[in-house]
Amino acid sequence: MPGAVRELARTFLSFVETRSRLAASELEEQALRLVEIAIWIACALFLFGLALTFLSVLVVLAFWDSNRLLATALLALAYLGTSAAAALIARARWRERPKFLGATLEELRKDREQADPAP
Repeated sequence: MPGAVRELARTFLSFVETRSRLAASELEEQALRLVEIAIWIACALFLFGLALTFLSVLVVLAFWDSNRLLATALLALAYLGTSAAAALIARARWRERPKFLGATLEELRKDREQADPAP
């Protein structure tokens, strides 16, 4: 009897270890994905802001004597449109991410189904 209990305990610990490693791996992947996305967003925002600043100054200076208000208004509309497009892209990227701990939860579901005796 003690041998059977020991073997059952080993099997259970092996099961827990495997599932824990899978969960840890998924957590690491998600963290890396979020860091990568944050870095790309920060880089894009910085460079985009820099470009917009120089472009805005150039356009306003070009139309300073004739239509500076129209030029400024059109630039503002362009910025609004671009920011809306960026927000939509970010939302789509957020929605396409894999389900949090999806593989771990799926493996646990399979394990539960195998452990349940068939009726």
